[in-house]
Amino acid sequence: MILALGGIGLADQLTKAWVLKTITLNSVGFRFWGDFLWIVHTRNLGIAFSIGDGLNGVLRTGLFIILPLIFLVLAVLYCARSKDMTGFQRLAISILAGGGFGNLIDRILRPDGVVDFISFKFYGILGMERFPTFNVADMCISVGAVLVLLSGLGLEWGKKDGKRD
Repeated sequence: MILALGGIGLADQLTKAWVLKTITLNSVGFRFWGDFLWIVHTRNLGIAFSIGDGLNGVLRTGLFIILPLIFLVLAVLYCARSKDMTGFQRLAISILAGGGFGNLIDRILRPDGVVDFISFKFYGILGMERFPTFNVADMCISVGAVLVLLSGLGLEWGKKDGKRD
């Protein structure tokens, strides 16, 4: 678990460091497949979809640093001590926690916000021309959360005859 968590956190921070070094804030650095994928440099003081970016600093610190830190510690402890979790469940939680760890580093070390850099065209779906900009940590949080949900529904890869692996 620690390896996945640390690897994801490292990959996230390395990609963000590259963006900080390469792309000017609030600009598009690279475009791929016409207008479909942009590598940009934006900052987000809130959480997903900039929710909470207008909160005052103390409230934002409590909600976006302290609570996630508690969640991460509890998730790691639970995974390490639980005898009932499958390998799939441990992987799912590791991916989710790794993403949380990557963004938590930004929230602690970058007071001007989490670095986001992946932007893709959304073709007007849900009224959005472009999907909200995100990063490697955000992708891992999303994938990990979906895997945790699938696990909760009993949909796991590697299970044989309904038995846990």
